[in-house]
Amino acid sequence: MRKDKIVIANWKMKLTLAETLNLAKNMKAKLSELKKGTIVICPNFISLADVNKILKGSNIRVGAQNVFWEEKGAYTGEISPDLLVEAGCDYVIVGHSERRKYLLENYEIIHQKLKAVLNIDGLTPIVCIGENTDERKTDRRDFVLVDQLHQALGGIDIVGDQQIIIAYEPIWAIGSGIAIEPSEAEYAHKIIKLTLKDIFGLQIASNNFSIIYGGSIDGNNVKSFADIENIDGLLVGGASIDANEFYKVAKAILK
Repeated sequence: MRKDKIVIANWKMKLTLAETLNLAKNMKAKLSELKKGTIVICPNFISLADVNKILKGSNIRVGAQNVFWEEKGAYTGEISPDLLVEAGCDYVIVGHSERRKYLLENYEIIHQKLKAVLNIDGLTPIVCIGENTDERKTDRRDFVLVDQLHQALGGIDIVGDQQIIIAYEPIWAIGSGIAIEPSEAEYAHKIIKLTLKDIFGLQIASNNFSIIYGGSIDGNNVKSFADIENIDGLLVGGASIDANEFYKVAKAILK
């Protein structure tokens, strides 16, 4: 059975509070005609509750860009899964490559965050994996993807219909304006799907996981990715901070 497609906007730290709220209003109006699939917007932390109020009753869900692995305590600057749900989040990005690069997050940390998110009802994790330029040049991508998945997911218990989204982001493509070749993305997603089957078995891999692509997707190249097998949607960065551009991407995928 074909899964509903999902398109996720990651606004990163690119907008002021006022710009964020204005863009949320524009997105609500622009995307209202799209009735299929799932649309998620991930704004900055300080705007989550306000964006949730703006999008109330629309076809757009709210996600966060990061999370901590403890419920409560002396963890200055962090935010718990419970607080994200309280702010109106249905989704949360875990282990984005920019956090791995600039904040030295490793997959031990990502594993702990994932476990914490899965302990909370109603919060779906978006777990990021992907190779860097050197790993791509030395033909180590397959090994890197398999290793990252095992580190992030090994020992994780998935209960009932809990969902996990795996976002494949080739690090060298993020923000470069150069998307991966669609055939290369399709191959990487096959590797991910096979690894999930190895870890969890066919039924859980098929029913509880979605695999999406992220990396320099925009309105000009999205059609090349729209019908690729094993790709359940997109994680969109730069193109998501323009309502018209993101509409083109979402419309192409959520058809």
